[in-house]
Amino acid sequence: MNYFITGGAGFIGSSMADELAKDPQNQITIYDNMSTGYDEFLSGLKQKDNVKIIIGDLLDEAKLNESIKGNDLVFHFAANADIRFGLEHPRKDLEQNTIATFNVLEAMRLSGVKKIAFSSTGPVYGEPSVFPTPEDCPFPIQTSLYASSKLAGEAMISSYCEGFGFTGYIFRFVSILGERYTHGHVFDFCKQLMKNPNELTILGNGSQRKSYLHISDCLNAIQTIIEKSTEPVNIYNLGTDEYCKVNQSVGWICECLGLKPNLIHTGGDRGWIGDNPFVFLDCTKLKKLGWTAKLSIRESIIKTVEFLENNKWVYERR
Repeated sequence: MNYFITGGAGFIGSSMADELAKDPQNQITIYDNMSTGYDEFLSGLKQKDNVKIIIGDLLDEAKLNESIKGNDLVFHFAANADIRFGLEHPRKDLEQNTIATFNVLEAMRLSGVKKIAFSSTGPVYGEPSVFPTPEDCPFPIQTSLYASSKLAGEAMISSYCEGFGFTGYIFRFVSILGERYTHGHVFDFCKQLMKNPNELTILGNGSQRKSYLHISDCLNAIQTIIEKSTEPVNIYNLGTDEYCKVNQSVGWICECLGLKPNLIHTGGDRGWIGDNPFVFLDCTKLKKLGWTAKLSIRESIIKTVEFLENNKWVYERR
């Protein structure tokens, strides 16, 4: 098949490109503006005859329309994922998430590409009252611009599936961990500890409960859904059957680094506006396809710390 990957130089996008490129019969086009992508993640892909890399922005409609032609399925991973500082640049979520998704859909329509796999997010549930949270949970008030922009993307994809005969695969992720991870709480804590191994500031009271998924389990789940789901619109939670408190993850990180820093909590039940104090998704629907996560949250965090320790250049680049 011919695959088009937006955000293909990022964490999930480049990891998916690596998997798809293993089959020489697949043709992969990576499309990324390199604003948060890393050239280092493309080093192995540049050597492959079945991979094409295009430096382009999703807001450049002419370039996007030309680049997307001839593909069978679009993996739309490109996005602004900055939940914490979203209120400081509110237009960014609109442009890079909502408008960019519309541009991708329009480029697909004009070129006759009918399948899209979309990285949505668990925060579209806002602060739900049902745990673990299923896909059909009633939606409460949105709490972050990021989640709002992703939910708008989901809605447009569903409408294009209905109106133009598309097939959509929508993935509501928990936070993804693992090799090539370059933003999030593990990154922030490790960066703090690299600068000062004796002290660590934790936003909130540390009792926030979160679920995480390793990148290898994430990619396997995505491929399983695409292979086995047959509805016009296929919405799935991607997560694990467990969660941990932030303080627990801090303990695993410090244990891995061999450190015992003084912990300073800023207080409150959340770290910032839009920070859901409890994220735990029901993945029963996904498991009915035969998928199960292979790595625990603790194992995923340790692998992430090991990656960061071996690739400290990411701290300077981000």
